[in-house]
Amino acid sequence: MTAHPSPSHDRTALVTGATSGLGAEFATQLAAAGHNLVLVARDRPRLESVAEALRSDFGVAVEILSADLTDPTERAHVERRLGATENPVSFLVNNAGYGLPQEFEINSVDDEERMLEILSTVPLRLSHAALGGMLSRGTGTILTVASIAGGAPLGTYAAAKTWALNFSSWAHAQYRRRGVTFTAVAPGFVRTEFHSRLGVKRSDMAPQWMWLDAGLVVRSALRAAARGRRLSVPSLRYRIIWGLMKVTQPVILLFVARASSAATGSADATGASRATSGEG
Repeated sequence: MTAHPSPSHDRTALVTGATSGLGAEFATQLAAAGHNLVLVARDRPRLESVAEALRSDFGVAVEILSADLTDPTERAHVERRLGATENPVSFLVNNAGYGLPQEFEINSVDDEERMLEILSTVPLRLSHAALGGMLSRGTGTILTVASIAGGAPLGTYAAAKTWALNFSSWAHAQYRRRGVTFTAVAPGFVRTEFHSRLGVKRSDMAPQWMWLDAGLVVRSALRAAARGRRLSVPSLRYRIIWGLMKVTQPVILLFVARASSAATGSADATGASRATSGEG
């Protein structure tokens, strides 16, 4: 049997979106490192199943909070837990999120607003709820899952992830001298349920070499957070891509603008856009 560190009462991590994908992997690796856990997700039965497995496997204390984080009333329960002084949260993982399968003009604006809320507003509010207590204790870690897509103008999902990258970078510079570090994680394509929930096959999204295992992404992120780094871009291949994106972003912007103009011109000529014709 593999020996694991003994849980510590002053090492409690709260993970959102904790029942699948990167969230479940964060919960597992944090538990293996001796953190007690607070798991947040909407599906209570699944939360209970994950929590029981982690208690059994690692001997840690696991609380569950069933909450839709886009519902202000339910989110308030999570914010109160983050601000609690009993068994305080010392490590926050802002992981909950999703994407939309259609183009911006096809999606309803309400769906777009909900996605923006879960990707930007929720991490802001939860980080704010956790920060005060962390500053008073002089220690804490806030890790937010962004995306390498946030480094380029690639739609509203990428735009929301850009917020996460910039917020974490600023907050890290602002608060690290007071003992609280912020780390943004910018993975590329990860083998999780994310894309299947969009109804998209992995083979249609990217070649095999671009896909990362969730375990590698989380290990890299936790290592970066432990070292007090503001950014984790997992794997050498994606660090190279990240560097190239920074250099070529003006070219990408020009390409997007030209493609948009061409699409608009085509729609004007035919009298039908994708939104009205139903094309994907």
